[in-house]
Amino acid sequence: MMRRKLVAGNWKMHGLKADLGEVRAISAAMPDNVDAALCVPFTLIASAVEAAGDMLIGAQDVHEADKGAHTGCISAGMLIEAGAGLTLVGHSERRADQHETDAQVKAKAEAAHRAGLMVILCVGETLEERDSGRAEAVVTAQVAASLPAGAHGMWLALAYEPVWAIGTGRTPTEGDVAAMHGAIRAKLRELIGGEAESMRILYGGSVNAANASALLGCADVDGALVGGASLTADKFVPIIEAAAALG
Repeated sequence: MMRRKLVAGNWKMHGLKADLGEVRAISAAMPDNVDAALCVPFTLIASAVEAAGDMLIGAQDVHEADKGAHTGCISAGMLIEAGAGLTLVGHSERRADQHETDAQVKAKAEAAHRAGLMVILCVGETLEERDSGRAEAVVTAQVAASLPAGAHGMWLALAYEPVWAIGTGRTPTEGDVAAMHGAIRAKLRELIGGEAESMRILYGGSVNAANASALLGCADVDGALVGGASLTADKFVPIIEAAAALG
């Protein structure tokens, strides 16, 4: 099944209004045959939506509750009001730094979907888990425990992020990437049957212009979740173009 490529940028804790020119430049270079999005800090969402034209702007996290005594947190409804169209959930940095569990990630994805947001759900293994031969078992267990009710490719994508490759310049081999994405696809088939074929599985971990074509060309890789290389049009647009070239 041909799934339309999705390339999403994660700006993490970067981005001020002075950087909106990069949003405009990325949007202006968008090909017609690929989906692209930028997940920016909460403070920049509304301004980025104005700058982005037809390109999707998303958040980097969402709270599982609709409202309440959750100081410093942002609900799905707040994201919608700001103009966001999607959100990340379960990024490895939140799983590690904020100790988020699979159950919390699942609840966040379900809350986002109820509000009408698209979701990119992140899973991935540490270096110790990779080196001990447990990578596929760890990642597929995360998929099973984090997958929200009603999961479907119309609103949900998964992103495989080998934690040890994020921001390090290291990447798994193309064979490793294809094997992991295949294992994720197999787990999805087990969990949701034929609807697994509609689900896009993105690769995330030190994606750049030099390696994008090779990584995006791997079996069952339907796009990329890009960190540092998404901060400027000069670095991000070539990745989007590599995805477009693959159809």
